[in-house]
Amino acid sequence: MRTYGCQMNVHDSERLSGLLEDAGYQRAAEDATPDVVVFNTCAVRENADNRLYGNLGHLRPIKEAHPGMQIAVGGCLAQKDRGEIVRRAPWVDVVFGTHNIGSLPALLERARVQREAQVEIVEALETFPSTLPTRRESVYAAWVAISVGCNNTCTFCIVPALRGKEKDRRPGDVLAEVRAVVAEGAVEVTLLGQNVNAYGSEFGDRQAFSKLLRACGEVEGLERVRFTSPHPRDFTDDVIAAMAETPNVMPQLHMPLQSGSDRVLRAMRRSYRSDRFLRIVEKVREAMPEAAISTDIIVGFPGETEEDFAETLRVVEEARFAHAFTFQYSKRPGTPAASMADQVPPEVVKERYQRLLEVQERISEEENAKLVGREVEVLVAEGEGRKDDVHRRMSGRARDNRLVHFSVDESLGVRPGDMVTVEVTYAAPHHLVADSGVRSVRRTRAGDVWEARNAAPAKRSSGVLLGMPKVGAPAPLPTAASGCCDP
Repeated sequence: MRTYGCQMNVHDSERLSGLLEDAGYQRAAEDATPDVVVFNTCAVRENADNRLYGNLGHLRPIKEAHPGMQIAVGGCLAQKDRGEIVRRAPWVDVVFGTHNIGSLPALLERARVQREAQVEIVEALETFPSTLPTRRESVYAAWVAISVGCNNTCTFCIVPALRGKEKDRRPGDVLAEVRAVVAEGAVEVTLLGQNVNAYGSEFGDRQAFSKLLRACGEVEGLERVRFTSPHPRDFTDDVIAAMAETPNVMPQLHMPLQSGSDRVLRAMRRSYRSDRFLRIVEKVREAMPEAAISTDIIVGFPGETEEDFAETLRVVEEARFAHAFTFQYSKRPGTPAASMADQVPPEVVKERYQRLLEVQERISEEENAKLVGREVEVLVAEGEGRKDDVHRRMSGRARDNRLVHFSVDESLGVRPGDMVTVEVTYAAPHHLVADSGVRSVRRTRAGDVWEARNAAPAKRSSGVLLGMPKVGAPAPLPTAASGCCDP
C-alpha cells in the first residue's frame, strides 16, 4: 500500500488494507514480490501525478517478471483521471475512485478472471468508509472520520469535485467508533474531515462539532483528542470553549491561512479575511495560552503582488505559528485558478517561498526555544532510534503536537504507546530534544497492546500491506500532508 496526500487518504488506506485482509490477502514479506500493489492517490498538487506515473513506470518490469501480479490505483487522482490511467499505464489492472473503495477486492478478482483492466468510478459515496473493515497501522493512535466531502468552492482546490458534497456521520456512530478504537488500545484519536468544524451542517446542528468534542471528553481511557482540518469560516466560540474546557482535547490547532492578503483571499474564494483569522488565533490563545497553532500557506497564487506577499509575512509574524506547511502554487486542471490571468512567474514564486520559509523557520525556532527547561508529556511513537549499551533515542509527540526526541535508559522498558515526562534541553525549528533523561514513565494499555502485537514469533514485514519488494522498489512516497485539503 502506497499513500499520497492527506490524512483522509491515510485513513482510507487503513480501510483498503482491512478490506484486503478481510478478503484473505496477507502482508507480503520484506524480501518477497507482492501479488498486489495499491496506490491511494492525491490530485491536489501536480507533483503527486508525476510521482504516481513515475512509480508505475518503475513497476512495469517488475510486473512483467512476475506474471499474475496486480496493480490498483485509487483515490482522488483516479477519480479525476479515470480511464487516462490505464491509457498512460496499460499494465495497471484496477482503477477505482474516492466513493467506492469498498469495491477493491471484487475489482481485483474481476480483473484476474477477465484478464483485462477494470475501471470503476462512481459519482456519489456508496458506503461511508468507516463502516468498512480496517487494518490500523498504529495501536495507540487512531483516525476517526466524522465527515467526508466539502461544500466550499476554493478556486485553487479540486477536492470538492473529487470527494463530493459534505456527508456527516451521526454523533452516535462517531462515538461508537471512538469507544471501539479505545477498547482496542488507542489512547489518542484524531477526528477527520475535509472541513472538520463544519460538522453538523448536513443534519442542521451548528454546534454539533463542539458537542462532539465535549462528548469525546467523556470516553473513558481516551487521553488525547485532536482534529484536522478546520476552516476559519466555521471556527466559532463554542468550539474554542469546548477545546479549552475538555481536558483530553489537546492544546493544538492546525488552521489553514492560505494567504495573509485579503485581496488574494477573495480571489481564492476563502470566506474570511486576515483580521478574522488573527482574531481566532487571539481567542484560542486567550483560552489556551499553551496552544501550538500551525497552518497552511500558498505562495504565488495567480495575481499575487509583492504587496500581497508582504501581507502574508505580516500575518505570519503576528500569528507566531509553531509550524507552517508552505506550498508553491501549482495549476490544477479543473480549478478556476488554473485559468486565471496574471500567473506569477516560477522564479518569483520560488524567491518568495524561500523568504517565507526563512521567516517561519525563525519563528518556529523562537517559539520552540520557549520550552527549553520545561517538562513535557510525550506519547511515545514507533520507530527504532539509535542506541548504545544503556540508552536509546526515542521520539514522540507532546500534548501540543510538537515532535520530541528523547534519550531513555533501556532498563525502563519504554514502549510505543507509553507516556513519558521529559525536560526539554534543546530546541530546533522542527523538533525539541530532551537529553537529560526521562523524569517519569507511565505504562499504558496502548503499550501493552503494542508489546503483544510485536511479540509474535513470525518475522513481521516493514509495516505495509502487500508491501513493495525491498530491492528495486520505487522511492518512498509521502505518507501524509498537513491537512485534508492541502494546496
